[in-house]
Amino acid sequence: MDLELDGDAALVTASTSGLGKASAAALAREGANVVVCSRSESNLDAALSDLRPEAVGDVEGVVADVTDPDDVEAVVEAAVDAFGGLDHVVTSAGGPPSGSFLDTRERDWYEAYDLLVMSVVRTLKAAHSHLVDGGGTVTCIASTSVEEAIDGLVLSNAVRRGVVGLAKTIAREWAPDVRANVVMPGTHETPRITDLVEQGVERGEYSSFEAGLADWTDDVPLERAGNPEEFGNVVAFLASERAGFVNGASVPVDGGRMRG
Repeated sequence: MDLELDGDAALVTASTSGLGKASAAALAREGANVVVCSRSESNLDAALSDLRPEAVGDVEGVVADVTDPDDVEAVVEAAVDAFGGLDHVVTSAGGPPSGSFLDTRERDWYEAYDLLVMSVVRTLKAAHSHLVDGGGTVTCIASTSVEEAIDGLVLSNAVRRGVVGLAKTIAREWAPDVRANVVMPGTHETPRITDLVEQGVERGEYSSFEAGLADWTDDVPLERAGNPEEFGNVVAFLASERAGFVNGASVPVDGGRMRG
């Protein structure tokens, strides 16, 4: 299926690893011109080396920290300057630390909110006028934890819900010019899952890495973790006019694990 994204301009934040990178790759394969960003120049260079060979559209990179308001403004303007406008924004951010409620400190909550919610707020405010001009899309990467809490991820469980409320709101406020949706990934083969399993082993929750990974996929009807490329394809579809009547939705990509 041709998603007809050729020549569109897209920005994917925090996109040099994991599902952000997979989303950027899918958009670029479909012909969109994509800007990716990372706090680390070395990570950015490595990601560009991976993304460009398979891209149909152009892929550019900007060093930016999504928790820095000036950096967010700069990366949006860089995308507009590079491609003459902005049609699609995909918001992504690294996950906050794992742990139980009593493990958290007050500052952990503020840092998680800044990372997961305010990064999206700043990005969308900076991008709004450009998205409206072209009739654009917003896709926010969250987690299935916004619907079903995941043990040991209290910060993600609680704070990411704000992203869903934000996306639902702008899906109404910015329509019909802009569509906004949320994608809720379950367990995928990403560095984030590797880190969470390793942390569980260190805390004594799992006897081994293999046991921990099996626990993360135990309740998945498809009996496996997701491939990030599969997730990226869903993000690209939501950005396309093939999904032109999908607005305000929260789409699980979890192999059927969620029961609700």
